[in-house]
Amino acid sequence: MKKMINQVGESMKTARRWRNASKAAMAVSALSFLASCAKDAPQDTWQPAGPNAEMIDNLQRPVFYVAGIVGVIVFAAVAWSVVRYRDRGQEIPEQTHGKPALEIVLTVIPVLILLGVAIPTAGTIFKLAKTSDTEMTINVTGQQWWWEYDYPAAGPNVEEYGITEPIVTSGQLVIPEDTKVLLRVTSRDVIHSYWIPKLNGKKDSVPGRVHLLRMEGSEPGIYAGQCTEFCGLSHAYMRMEAVVLSRADYDKWVANQLEEYTAPEAGTEAAIGEALYIQQCSRCHQVNGIANPDGSLIISAPDQYLVSGAAPNLTNLMTRNTFAGASWDLLTPECRDNVWNASSADFGERYLAGVSADCLNQKDLREWLRNAPAKKPMYADPTKLTTTGGLYRGMPALGLTEDQINSIIAYLLERK
Repeated sequence: MKKMINQVGESMKTARRWRNASKAAMAVSALSFLASCAKDAPQDTWQPAGPNAEMIDNLQRPVFYVAGIVGVIVFAAVAWSVVRYRDRGQEIPEQTHGKPALEIVLTVIPVLILLGVAIPTAGTIFKLAKTSDTEMTINVTGQQWWWEYDYPAAGPNVEEYGITEPIVTSGQLVIPEDTKVLLRVTSRDVIHSYWIPKLNGKKDSVPGRVHLLRMEGSEPGIYAGQCTEFCGLSHAYMRMEAVVLSRADYDKWVANQLEEYTAPEAGTEAAIGEALYIQQCSRCHQVNGIANPDGSLIISAPDQYLVSGAAPNLTNLMTRNTFAGASWDLLTPECRDNVWNASSADFGERYLAGVSADCLNQKDLREWLRNAPAKKPMYADPTKLTTTGGLYRGMPALGLTEDQINSIIAYLLERK
């Protein structure tokens, strides 16, 4: 009798454990389902916005469906086996050889499934690797912890898109709609990885090598991405955005980027900011066309001050929506929503309007100018590292006063 009572007790405990496990599994499944149903996720691979991402989506969906079906069958079989053959104190059954026919079937089916995945996967990889059909070229360079975009004045860039002088920007890649763009991806320091989920897959950014990636957007808008290869202290702050413009709006963007530099009016706050910029910032950051009081052009020399040898080009900074490696928005939340949520027809006009004084995200920009390493850890102080040769790794704290910050912001607001 005591043995029977113990067995009943153990059965009840087992049943409770199964019920708890089932509830937990259902909760996890529900959360996963709700997460997968989220709309307007900025880095959602299930919402492709270009032909390359659509190829990836067409491949991943059947693979996930098949994997889901197989997963359900496997979990059901395991659950049934655990319940049906759980230990009840019985004798270990006699061990016999398995059934060859069943073993063969259970070997052949996975092989067929893997072949069904491998063949279309290989085909998709070859299609995505094709670059002979690209129509323009942009050099993409990663470094700790931001992305630089260089639009060379060569070939189709000049003949078809009017890029008669090199355009160098950071944070936001700007490309024309329905255009196959060849990205030449490399790195200045460690391995990074470039990924705009809604437009294409990942491509590693490796020092000393150039990897090719075809990028194309089917609809005007902004598409978010981030570095997906751990690259150091501020890896999580190394983000990027791809901006897709209609061809007419793209031509306007190019023309604006190539406009000659206009100095602020003498005696204004912006003019004071220009002088401060020349004194404090121009050693590392380039602004095309800016000149000394004697009229000589100022060419930055970041290789003399920075480990990487480069700093973001700030020419036309306020035509971009982000700063500091796209880690923070230049726009306030309200103005950002006005751009990001614009219809395809309105997006170009809103994006090309740039950042106005009313829409500027003063809080984050001021914090950055006040003490950049505190906002984005960068090992900026060369006195604390013996391996940098006295060079900075990232932007240091410049010790600016609040009045100086006011003046520099006034100057930067005219850079659009």
